[in-house]
Amino acid sequence: MTTPATPPITDRETWQKQLDELRLREKAHTREGDAIAAARRRLPMVEVDPTTRLVGADGPVPLLDVFEGRAQLFASYHMWHPGRPAADQCEGCTFFTGQVLELSYLHSRDVTFAVFCQGPFEETSRYRDFMGWEAPWYSVPAESLDSLVAGRAFGMKACYLRQGDRVFETYWTTGRGVEAMAPSYGLLDMTVYGRQEDWEDSPEGWPQRFRTDGDQFRLDGRPTSQWSRLAAGRNDDLGASGPAGSAHQCCH
Repeated sequence: MTTPATPPITDRETWQKQLDELRLREKAHTREGDAIAAARRRLPMVEVDPTTRLVGADGPVPLLDVFEGRAQLFASYHMWHPGRPAADQCEGCTFFTGQVLELSYLHSRDVTFAVFCQGPFEETSRYRDFMGWEAPWYSVPAESLDSLVAGRAFGMKACYLRQGDRVFETYWTTGRGVEAMAPSYGLLDMTVYGRQEDWEDSPEGWPQRFRTDGDQFRLDGRPTSQWSRLAAGRNDDLGASGPAGSAHQCCH
């Protein structure tokens, strides 16, 4: 195994001086993020049918009920490959969904978080149970796609506002816009080797072992986080009868 390159060694005073210079750029980046968030709060909104049907643990429910009485809803649209085993499910959506753990802070701001999955509820909820996720989970039936997805694709994240019995979509994003859901990336960005993905601007000799075609979210043929669940003895049988196959590339 080749030893990766390392940064040059210097004294603490020199190191701190360069870090202080970088900190100015970091603060500017933070302020620009604040400005973008302020602009996001000033966007108009579009109305969505509040009776749009989803399927949850207790059967069909209207979109309005998914808010759980709160004013806002953050919906994570989880891709699904029907009939495929757990090992072939979307590695990107697994990566992002699995990092949403503590919901009380969202609830304290009157925001409900929920996963809207592309597949049938019985099959997809088995995956949720296998992974040990506790966030509210719903299936989006075919007749609700036009109302909710509206020509876009699963893998996106969308925000909604409820006013009485009316529902409005206020924002949506996809691609790298969903990285806010992944604190692992923020932590990796602070480390010397970063994400170790092949697109990064890194010095010569830095490890860049991961591609960005889904490889960055997989290990030994499965979404990375599945291995710890298997080691804990959990059953990954989704009850599907479809053929097994090679892993699908995720949209992220």
